Amino acid sequence: MRTLEIPVTGVDADITLSARTAGDKSKPGLILLHGWPHSSRVYDDVIPDLAEDNFVLAFDLPGIGDSHGVPASGEKTLLADIILTAAESAGAKDIIMAGFDCGGMISFSAARDHGQRIRGALVMNTVIPGLDPWEKVLADPRIFHFALHNVPQLPELLVTGHEREYFDFFHNILSGNPAKITDGMRDEFARAYSRPEALKAGFDWYRAFAADAKHNARHKKITTPIRYMRGDADIAGNKLEQYEAGFRKVGVENLKTGILRNSGEYVSVEAPQELIKAIRDLRAEVSAKAEA
Repeated sequence: MRTLEIPVTGVDADITLSARTAGDKSKPGLILLHGWPHSSRVYDDVIPDLAEDNFVLAFDLPGIGDSHGVPASGEKTLLADIILTAAESAGAKDIIMAGFDCGGMISFSAARDHGQRIRGALVMNTVIPGLDPWEKVLADPRIFHFALHNVPQLPELLVTGHEREYFDFFHNILSGNPAKITDGMRDEFARAYSRPEALKAGFDWYRAFAADAKHNARHKKITTPIRYMRGDADIAGNKLEQYEAGFRKVGVENLKTGILRNSGEYVSVEAPQELIKAIRDLRAEVSAKAEA
């Protein structure tokens, strides 16, 4: 495993993305995206296996960890463009994008708005702004942080200097087995957001939700294959039907849903073989379609 530092040109900000990478560039590209409050290190357990048949790029999202430069906004379609531009400049082709939490939102935006640049998207353990059951999730008191993180400046004020303690609350309630999120991993996640730039970048993802929702709710024919999956220990439950209906309502034509067994939000840590299988199944499907 090695680390690439990839400057991104053609965007409003001076951005360099850091990616943990493995595998040969001649193999199909696989982008792995973390969410909040994580970093690319959440994928360390699965990168070696996935690199056997993919050119793997696990990114620190813009502004987070070893990625530097905050985009003009946290809108997911913009983040998808930035990440794809970096991956393409690194030599990735025939790309599948997989992500959970905010990384899942970005993966959906890649399929929706940049579908000609990817072969498929795996969206995990998230709700997509603007798609059912978005409004229901916003009204759930367990999801209080969506509103808190949307407030300008206040979350930065409250969390600065207490990143580890604040993040641990979410690690513990969102994972099916909190013990699998090791102290070393928790320290790394806190470090990834320790710069003011990084903390702001993470909260900006929430501040962009209203714009994301308005954009995503517009009906559009979306033909890029999308696989939507949730861990069986996820606090939102496994009512996949309401999520499936939301995707289809906005125009997703090639959709499959499924459960990730023995996992909460952190499938790459809690059930790595489940994630590896899901990615390989999607790759096999899109490869078979291309050959048909």
